[in-house]
Amino acid sequence: MASHKYFSAVLYAFVFAAFATRAFSSLSPDYYDYSCPNALSTIRSVVEAAVQKEYRMGASLLRLHFHDCFVNGCDGSILLDPSPTIDSEKNARPNFQSARGFEVVDDIKQAVDQACGKPVVSCADILAVAARDSVVALGGPTWEARLGRRDSTTASREAADANIPAPFFNLSQLISNFKNHGLDEKDLVVLSGGHTIGYARCTTFRDHIYNDSNINPHFAKELKYICPREGGDFNLAPLDRTAAKFDSAYYADLVHKKGILHSDQELFNGGSTDALVKRYSHNTMAFHKDFAKSMIKMGNIKPLTGSQGEIRLNCRKVN
Repeated sequence: MASHKYFSAVLYAFVFAAFATRAFSSLSPDYYDYSCPNALSTIRSVVEAAVQKEYRMGASLLRLHFHDCFVNGCDGSILLDPSPTIDSEKNARPNFQSARGFEVVDDIKQAVDQACGKPVVSCADILAVAARDSVVALGGPTWEARLGRRDSTTASREAADANIPAPFFNLSQLISNFKNHGLDEKDLVVLSGGHTIGYARCTTFRDHIYNDSNINPHFAKELKYICPREGGDFNLAPLDRTAAKFDSAYYADLVHKKGILHSDQELFNGGSTDALVKRYSHNTMAFHKDFAKSMIKMGNIKPLTGSQGEIRLNCRKVN
């Protein structure tokens, strides 16, 4: 009898410990409710001010979260500056001289630490919330961002080069890339819809407008004024015709062969994703609903939780 009670007590303790560890380690929308009740409203205020000042910043902050999550998980590694021990992801091909919004993240970090009285909110969580608030600020959907990520103490330029999908990828490469991150074809189409806001550099779409056949010729001609064969690498073109509004015009443009990037137009080019693109092109509500779900899913890619990582004092460097 005594041994039975002892076994039961041990089993109970084990189950409780496992549950507690899981509960502590998992992400939650109310993670900061007690430790810093004003955290989310503080982040939102800074994001709204930044987007109001420059609407393109909304797309830049969304892109930072995406590029962070696709490199060893959503851990704030993209924010680390180069140092003797950090091979910064900022210098990776997909980010070099194009990733932006770091100063806004600095402003958020300063404001939220002040609101909390100490460093409580991770830089990785700041990226997740800022991405959501940027989408909302430009007329897109909201969602309950899962929080509780901790910050990495490392970065990998090599992993950023290898894992962030390139603008010249074909559909099979895109599907494979997203699958490697636990995301499916629907997530691919939905999250690519983030290109309904923001701009692309000439260097990312030059080959598409001069060499591809699956592009509206009149549209290509317009883009050639912005993006000549030689020079003008940093000239910008809007990713869709309403670059300051989080709508479904991106998908309508793809249906009419007016995708800016080769990788975008691949989503509507006679392949398995055509039907979903067509659906979103005339159903903004469905796109918004699915975008929110896929953003939550993407935000769950390999987060550091519990005692893993750290809460950085400065998002640009390890403590």
